[in-house]
Amino acid sequence: MADYRFEGRTSQGQEVTGTLHGASADAVAGQLVGRGVTPIKIVEVSIGDTYLKSINAFLGAEKVPTVDLIMFSRQMYTITKAGVPLTRGLRGLAASVRHEHFREVLIDVADRLETGVSLSQAMGNYPKVFNSLFISLINVGENSGALDDVFRQIGFYMERDEETKKQVKAAMRYPSFVMVALVIAVTAVNIMVIPAFANMFEQFGAELPLMTKMLIGMSHVFVHYGWFLLVGTIVTVVGTIYYIRTPNGAYLWGRYKLKLPVVGGLIERASMARYSRSFSLMLGAGVPVTRSLDLCGAALDNSYLDEKVRFIREGIERGESLLNTHIQAQIFTPLVLQMVAVGEESGQVEELLAEVAEFYEREVDYDLKTLTSRIEPILIITMAVFVAVLALGIFVPMWSMHEVQG
Repeated sequence: MADYRFEGRTSQGQEVTGTLHGASADAVAGQLVGRGVTPIKIVEVSIGDTYLKSINAFLGAEKVPTVDLIMFSRQMYTITKAGVPLTRGLRGLAASVRHEHFREVLIDVADRLETGVSLSQAMGNYPKVFNSLFISLINVGENSGALDDVFRQIGFYMERDEETKKQVKAAMRYPSFVMVALVIAVTAVNIMVIPAFANMFEQFGAELPLMTKMLIGMSHVFVHYGWFLLVGTIVTVVGTIYYIRTPNGAYLWGRYKLKLPVVGGLIERASMARYSRSFSLMLGAGVPVTRSLDLCGAALDNSYLDEKVRFIREGIERGESLLNTHIQAQIFTPLVLQMVAVGEESGQVEELLAEVAEFYEREVDYDLKTLTSRIEPILIITMAVFVAVLALGIFVPMWSMHEVQG
């Protein structure tokens, strides 16, 4: 059995390319014909190409962008609503997808559907492409006969989530550039500027202020131990990232980042919006409450909050109410608790949680638009401190020596 790269055309004339696993080129051609694809070219993938594919997978080339998944969900909504058979719709979408791995995934999902496997089971073989939230909603849509509506809801949820991430990146771009520029400036001053002044001060033999001695000492460290500083910084960053990825580190970081100055409140509101949106989506689709809570905890991408949501699920399993378990978790704002209380009494939890999600999403949008203006004073103060330290450490001794000479 080997991998074969093929080129072909569908019955509608669309060009199709991809990779198939088969015993021979003829066997692969038979698979393509069975799918309604006329093979044009079939070439066995070389060992070098196989290794290259493995390297690309390691580097993340198989990661499907969220934008592609959003477009896929929208297109599947249109296909299922129009009554197009799933296998035919998936093969049509695969022919138009540019992401090679995603195209192969869709083709394999269509193949599995033809063997009698359900759509959720077929997608479940690719957890790196379709997460547990996606699979659970598809499963509910299949069982309820509302697959088109589920695809619409998934597309909307993912689009909102992706939009928030883009806004965060845009808001942090300017402060990041300023901090990088500041680090470069500090390094350049310590390596090139301060040593020149240190030599000049040494020639005069004058008594230097404490601030100047500190700057010269720091410059000495940069000049003579710069590589150790660089290696130490890299080791610290890598070690921190590794620790954060451990269960204990992820839990501590998830708890700490909610208390960060300036951005802590923003992260908390964004988490409330994501929790409310995903929980509402799950309940509206008919997913059981305990299973919905499991999926919502995973969707928060915060180990600390995930553990709190699991605590809520355990309370529900013991027979406690949604309101009591949410209060005991001690992570939810009064607005969320009030909506849960009213929703539980009226039987409209999903509708009221959707309202909460929209409220916090608007709050997050506003916070992101004003985030740069709130960070700017901190950056200005940092730059002012940097300039003041240079002035006190370098220029004051120069003025003193000038006065003595005068």
